[in-house]
Amino acid sequence: MFQFTTEQKVCEVGGVKFGGQPGDYPTVTCSSIFQKGDKVFEGKRKEGFDEKRATELLQNQDRLWQETGVPGMADIVANTGGEFKTYIDFVTSVSDMPFCIDAWVMKPKLEGAAYCAEKGLLDRMFYNSLTVWEQDLETEIREIAQIGVKHVLLVAYDQEDQMPSGRITGTQKLLDAIENVGAEFESVFVDTSVMNGPATALCGMANKMIKEKWGIPTGSAPSNGSYMWKQARESWGFKGWAAADAALESLASFLYHDMIFSGPMAGASRVMPAVAMANAFQATAVFSETGRLPKDKNHPLYKLFPEFVEQLKTSL
Repeated sequence: MFQFTTEQKVCEVGGVKFGGQPGDYPTVTCSSIFQKGDKVFEGKRKEGFDEKRATELLQNQDRLWQETGVPGMADIVANTGGEFKTYIDFVTSVSDMPFCIDAWVMKPKLEGAAYCAEKGLLDRMFYNSLTVWEQDLETEIREIAQIGVKHVLLVAYDQEDQMPSGRITGTQKLLDAIENVGAEFESVFVDTSVMNGPATALCGMANKMIKEKWGIPTGSAPSNGSYMWKQARESWGFKGWAAADAALESLASFLYHDMIFSGPMAGASRVMPAVAMANAFQATAVFSETGRLPKDKNHPLYKLFPEFVEQLKTSL
């Protein structure tokens, strides 16, 4: 269950490693900031944002990273190239965490990527994302390759096949497009597209298939499922919904996710400890099957349960 015969690639973005065999590295938690409805906006988006609140969010995630061993990244969401410049400057002035640039359409993403190149930030930025539904996909690939983008996320989905096999088809389409253009990137990893909470299991199984076939790191956005589940809030209030959200994020982390997109950064205090426990749980399961402990010395298993690790070592 926990050992792939295919050689597993390890991506490194801004000094954070992810990928490899299950249990080698903790699940990277990428949480969004400046998204629609983010409470850092005091009024209309164009009126600016609360820098104190945004600083607290970023610093809290950095603190949780140090305390749990779960790396945090920032998913910087913007609508225009101008917004990207403002938000990238702010995030990088407050924190050294890696980040991605995230927009619905190509133009602002390209402008954000070009600005990162200008500022010398391409080592710690990944492009979010190349998608199967982009109509001018090869142009986008060509543009980001010319900019010098190093790390790229592929969003793989097939509307006609919602089973894991559809994510394989989508991944193949995107990899073929990259090959057709002749582009090369240091890191390519795959988001297998969450449709709802239970469907995150299909992402996990698709991730397993992708890792078996190509050996590349995989993830998804479990938060898409939990944040769309409005019935949970109506039935059980915020605490009940938050429990379900943390459970979904941790289940995904256990099931072949090298990275998760965990929703608004305000939820980091809930999500990152849950992911840390899932990672320690997974690493222990891996040890029971393979006798292998994590490669990352800051893995949650080492950081949070050092005495237990020593007990495991004596059982070898």
